[in-house]
Amino acid sequence: MKTRGLAQALVENGRVRVNRERVTSSSRLVRMEDVLTIRLPREVRVVRVVGFSDRRVSPPEIVNLYESLAGE
Repeated sequence: MKTRGLAQALVENGRVRVNRERVTSSSRLVRMEDVLTIRLPREVRVVRVVGFSDRRVSPPEIVNLYESLAGE
């Protein structure tokens, strides 16, 4: 997502699952190896969390923090 606000809206509208469990609170803790399923308007993305960052990072660096589980 491009902004935290857009990501928060997806969560609050029930479009995000963590390990197959629907999440409706953006304060839900996400851990290493969790699988996120995100329903976007034109696609569903499934990713596994493989890292975190202590600071904001650029898009090329973000791809090192998750593993895509669906064909792209």
